[in-house]
Amino acid sequence: MIVTHLTLTDFRNYENLDVDLQPGANLFVGSNGQGKTNLVESLGYLSTLGSHRVSSDHAMIRQGQDSAVVRARLVHGQREVLAEVQLNRSGTNRAQINRSAIKTRELSRYFSSVLFAPEDLALVRGDPSGRRRFMDELLVLRTPRMSAVIADYERVLRQRNTLLKSARGARGDLSTLDIWDERLVILGSEIIMARSGLVDELGPEVSSAYSTIVGSDHGARLSSQLSIFAASHTDGPGDSEATRSGPLLLSVVTEGFRGALVRLRRLELDRAITLAGPHRDDVVLELNGMPARGYASHGESWSFALALKLASAAVLRRESSTGDPVLILDDVFAELDESRRGRLAAAVGNFEQVLITAAVFDDVPESLAGNIVRIVAGRVVTDDS
Repeated sequence: MIVTHLTLTDFRNYENLDVDLQPGANLFVGSNGQGKTNLVESLGYLSTLGSHRVSSDHAMIRQGQDSAVVRARLVHGQREVLAEVQLNRSGTNRAQINRSAIKTRELSRYFSSVLFAPEDLALVRGDPSGRRRFMDELLVLRTPRMSAVIADYERVLRQRNTLLKSARGARGDLSTLDIWDERLVILGSEIIMARSGLVDELGPEVSSAYSTIVGSDHGARLSSQLSIFAASHTDGPGDSEATRSGPLLLSVVTEGFRGALVRLRRLELDRAITLAGPHRDDVVLELNGMPARGYASHGESWSFALALKLASAAVLRRESSTGDPVLILDDVFAELDESRRGRLAAAVGNFEQVLITAAVFDDVPESLAGNIVRIVAGRVVTDDS
């Protein structure tokens, strides 16, 4: 997959932007605060419908405007697609493919990207919600229908929590709780199975990518931590009983989920919240047999986060019918020493298209300084201008 042209209208600090992109490496260079990250953020949003920087879409609409538009021309082989998303301050966002309206969640069928940015350090050092979001975004890129499954699960979870809250004081009629429980189990078990399978696929790729970046094997490892098997639910899963690796059986997951809801019902009524399910799961990251969170150094954490993203790109390219995902490296090379810069450049050099941002041109290896685009105050500037 290649992005050949990008148009932005009222996105972040861009009033209007038109820029041609090339296959291979594209380097966006400019001082801090000029809009380099805004530009690549737009492409990340086009494929995932989310930003790596903010949770609200409104923050990406230029101040004083009611909407923003991201439009990209995509090419794979002989096929050309015009993909577009409009972010609105009021009303729902809209999407189009070749000028025909589609549901926004269907955009991932046409365009996939993997973006790495300094904020991704939170994948290693942050709380479980960031790792769950990372897994779910990758699931949707692989299997777009999972977007609807995840949305349905979140809706059922809200309804169930509302019922728990209303029943907490009166201990009233809970007959409908069984209905919501069964729906939660069906949807949640599908998410758990999909995430666990993805963890198993990512594991070898993460280990390989980490060794490539660092130049040595530190035993980078992933495993699933499932709240439905946890012995304690005071602060979510946190014991060895909840940690699983290798293939899971759907029947085991389904029965484990049902059993957890029965076992936890009194505690859930007291706390008015659902204590087991994929919304409380985690992915355990380990280096040399120790949890990366809390034990890994800054450099090790940075390398692990980068390895997670490179592994994601490897998984997507392996099964994609539309070519490689577009790989986006936002301000990555400034954090790496010269040897790791060279190893990373070698690792990404065979992707169909790589987009890189840098404040300092010399931070980026020469092999990745292909198509150079200079950004100043939300504008593309040429040597002539």
